Amino acid sequence: MTPPVVTAARGWIGTPYLHQASAKGVGCDCLGLLRGLWRETYGAEPEQVPAYTPDWSEPQGVEQLWQAALRHLPAATGPLAAGDVLLFRMRAGGVAKHLGLVSATGDAPAFIHAYSGHGVVESPLSEPWARRIAARFIFAQRIT
Repeated sequence: MTPPVVTAARGWIGTPYLHQASAKGVGCDCLGLLRGLWRETYGAEPEQVPAYTPDWSEPQGVEQLWQAALRHLPAATGPLAAGDVLLFRMRAGGVAKHLGLVSATGDAPAFIHAYSGHGVVESPLSEPWARRIAARFIFAQRIT
């Protein structure tokens, strides 16, 4: 059975990429996608998101996105599950600064994310993406 958060995330596919935005059909970035899914699932966001630049906290080397995820989502253990939130480190030594939501597991794992130049898409969780996973969290509504 598909978790409700995955069904909701698929409703965002096609939303254009727009830095710092979180409006379904209008524009969002990877964090904005997760913020929008949070609002659809729980209502108000748990904290206000400060303005951020595309390089996130790379100059300072601070894992701001990871720290925020830990404040609101339990860490995932065990096998990959649809509805898990993935946090990616896009380059070795850099801070983790990209998010996605697992949409499928098994022989053809996939995830939904907002990606610069592409908008919200569902992508295969291929080896190049999988090796960039820095952390995994549970979006609590994944259990149906």
